[in-house]
Amino acid sequence: MNDDSYRDAEAEADCRSAPGPVTVTTVIAGVGVMVALTIWARLGARPAEPFLGLDIAAGVLSWALAPVVLWRPVPAALGLTLLALVSPAATPAATLAALLVAQRRGFRVAVAVGAAGIAAHAVRGVWRPIGGISYAWWLVLIVAGYGALVGWGALAQARRALVRSLRERARRAEAEQGRRVAEARMLERTRIAREMHDVLAHRLSLLATYAGALEYRPDSPPEQLSRAAGVVRAGVHQALDELREVISVLRDEDTADDQDPEGWPQRALADLPRLVDESRDAGGQVRLRDEVVDPDALPPAAARTAYRVVREGLTNARKHAASQPVEVVLEGRPGARFVIDIRNPLREGGAAAPITPGTGTGLVGLTERVQLAGGRLDHEVTAGEFRLHAWLPWPA
Repeated sequence: MNDDSYRDAEAEADCRSAPGPVTVTTVIAGVGVMVALTIWARLGARPAEPFLGLDIAAGVLSWALAPVVLWRPVPAALGLTLLALVSPAATPAATLAALLVAQRRGFRVAVAVGAAGIAAHAVRGVWRPIGGISYAWWLVLIVAGYGALVGWGALAQARRALVRSLRERARRAEAEQGRRVAEARMLERTRIAREMHDVLAHRLSLLATYAGALEYRPDSPPEQLSRAAGVVRAGVHQALDELREVISVLRDEDTADDQDPEGWPQRALADLPRLVDESRDAGGQVRLRDEVVDPDALPPAAARTAYRVVREGLTNARKHAASQPVEVVLEGRPGARFVIDIRNPLREGGAAAPITPGTGTGLVGLTERVQLAGGRLDHEVTAGEFRLHAWLPWPA
């Protein structure tokens, strides 16, 4: 759609909007006054005006037709132009119609109506000359007048279009801002949910293991029961501390020195032995084989991701195969890949109900983290065991 067609469509929409009573009254009163003044001026200039009856009839018709311009500007303007061809009493209504056409229709239509008005007045000036002014100057005034009306109307139409465009842009910008805020909230909620899962799932699965031992072995020696209860109590306090740490990070926009760029507590390869010891203390059979060359050279981001992978692997093994041994293998050196391989046999009887329920989103979020770090994570069930395999880039 070109510019003129767009303006025509907008102007047509303007024409369809019903004008208010104030506008209609103003047009009727204004045109009536101008018609009366024009007839009065003609009588003052020529008391014996031979076309007085024609002027009165044309003036009354133009006055009656003037309000129609508000609904149908082009047909009404052409009708008033024909009346202006025979009587100057129709000139006020004809010029008003040309102005409204320029304001409400496309520029080409406005120019055509203006040219018709100029031609009508030029013809009328031949057979009903205006006294006190030459015909040439009369044409100059007519052309200048209609040109000013068309330009004024086009300028007003362009201003209205600009205002509409700015309002539409503001509305779209506000809607876009609302959508971005909603997306940001959703992303933030997803990030919080993943962090809560990563931080608390491991700790709570340990507590579930100890609580299960207390429930199913009530005949254990008092010393073991007391020790298990103490571990549960300490684990609960530690889980609360970790939860408080997460919440404090969410509330604080400034990232501390001991936190990663995302604002979460930093973990490294040095924390893996403690992670394995916690699983062993809970009764798990975890074997850690560390074949990493120069672990201190591993980039911090890769170290944090590796810690998350091992923690998720141990948590899943504790949930779904609590009584089975788990083997954790770490391999890598600078200039090669850092490989993490976690395996554990499935429990007898196939897929049994886990000790603690899970949603399955942990591995999904972990896969995304590994991919963001430039690596890859795979998990599969083969030969009666579950395998979690991941690798991360390790620049030289």
